[in-house]
Amino acid sequence: MVEAYSFNKIEAKWQEKWRKSKIHSPDLTDSLKKYYALTMFSYPSGDKLHIGHWYNYGPADTFARFMKMKGYNVFQPQGFDAFGLPAENFAIQHKIHPAESTKKNIATMKKQLDSIGASYDWSNELITCDPEYYKWTQWLFLKLYEMGLAYQKTAPVNWCPSCGTVLANEQVKDGVCDRCKEPVTKKELTQWFFKITEYAEELLEKLDSLDWPEKTKHMQRNWIGKSVGANIIFNIKGFEDKIEIFTTRPDTIYGATYLVLAPEHPLLNSIVLPENIEAVKSYIESAKVKTEIERMSVDRNKTGVFTGSYAVNPINKAEIPIWVADYVVSSYGTGAIMAVPSGDERDFEFAKTFNLPIIEVVSNDGKEHGNDECFSNYGISVNSGEYSGKSTEKVQELINAKLDEMGCGGAKIQYKLHDWLISRQRYWGTPIPIVHCSVCGIVPLSIDELPVLLPEDIELSSTYGDELSPLATSDSYINVKCPKCGVDAKRDADTMDTFVCSSWYYLRYPNAHYDKGPFDPDRLNWLPVDCYIGGAEHA
Repeated sequence: MVEAYSFNKIEAKWQEKWRKSKIHSPDLTDSLKKYYALTMFSYPSGDKLHIGHWYNYGPADTFARFMKMKGYNVFQPQGFDAFGLPAENFAIQHKIHPAESTKKNIATMKKQLDSIGASYDWSNELITCDPEYYKWTQWLFLKLYEMGLAYQKTAPVNWCPSCGTVLANEQVKDGVCDRCKEPVTKKELTQWFFKITEYAEELLEKLDSLDWPEKTKHMQRNWIGKSVGANIIFNIKGFEDKIEIFTTRPDTIYGATYLVLAPEHPLLNSIVLPENIEAVKSYIESAKVKTEIERMSVDRNKTGVFTGSYAVNPINKAEIPIWVADYVVSSYGTGAIMAVPSGDERDFEFAKTFNLPIIEVVSNDGKEHGNDECFSNYGISVNSGEYSGKSTEKVQELINAKLDEMGCGGAKIQYKLHDWLISRQRYWGTPIPIVHCSVCGIVPLSIDELPVLLPEDIELSSTYGDELSPLATSDSYINVKCPKCGVDAKRDADTMDTFVCSSWYYLRYPNAHYDKGPFDPDRLNWLPVDCYIGGAEHA
């Protein structure tokens, strides 16, 4: 009778042999016929891996072994994306420090990965919450700041009072936090941003050269969202302020019958007439509990409030009412639109709801067809003064030239992509290496002062009262001397979004323990990654 296969005994024997021989650790000084195989690393925010993890890691490991059998020098590292809100919440829930729970969870996960025979090079393991790693995340922040690509500004954000932090739009569903299911509100906060919009056109141009699924590239194009159009500046009757809008259809300007400001627009409160102040204030408050995704939905009923003020169309001098409505958002364009009900479905519904004029300005044949429905295609201009009878493409050129000549705008390219908000009001993340001084302003630390370590004298909680960030509750951490002038100053109290750590880890793996910089020049030949396996969201 054939003896049963004792997988525990046999596999443990060979796994130990692999460990001792370092068979999975290639010579990284030799990049000849190299193959860098990378799989997205795990979040140790739970206490163990599950079958879904191996569903991802198993095929990836099989492919790496296949490339090794073909004679390639295969480098397949592994590590842990260890910072972030889920890991912090896990620690709070289990009444344990996140450093301790993360370390324990990582040990369990490594044991699991080893027990299934994964061929990982653990000698180049990365753990993003290790100072050895996040020192260089801080270094990258300082380099971006030095180049003007990291900056601070005040912006309206999704705020979860229960989690005590900012949420991305994707983390808010139907007005509640996707994680804790509590209501989300809007809050004005001074936040750190990375200027990724600086690279919008370059990102778009180089998409075609990527060997990616077309579906993923389509998703990227929509995320970048390039729009070619014009900016137009409207005077406000009775005020010195002006309203700038962006439109992809300057040819329809004769059909603009009202302007709409987003509830967050900086000019809104200053142009509201006294008799409309209470209604506008109430509307602004109601908009704070809605996400941008909800507000921009084409299916929901349109709401808004008249400000009492009027804008002046720069082309035909028509005076048109200024409304506030939440279907306009501050994160795209200028946070204001010229509404052309005859050419935009949302404007059309709004105009119908509030009995606002609808002027047909484009038709497919140059004839008027009435205002029973909107026509958003290109065609022939009608009811457009001297431009009537011309193709809308030609009218766009003429209007842009006229606006430029008048100093009221002109041709412009706009992107949906906006800068990356990286500030998080939580403890378990990479500290921001900035000091705020009453004399010198924002003072970046020097590389010699890195890493800025997380303080340990903080009592973790889901909320921190009046202090928005937990790091602000640590006197030993927050109160420092200005490195520039020596007066009393304060450290930045926020931490970085965990995606900052995971945005560059693939560059660090070939030189995981190099201490003279984030990258070892002698290991750069191992880049780029030859095969990356992860979800489409990682693109």
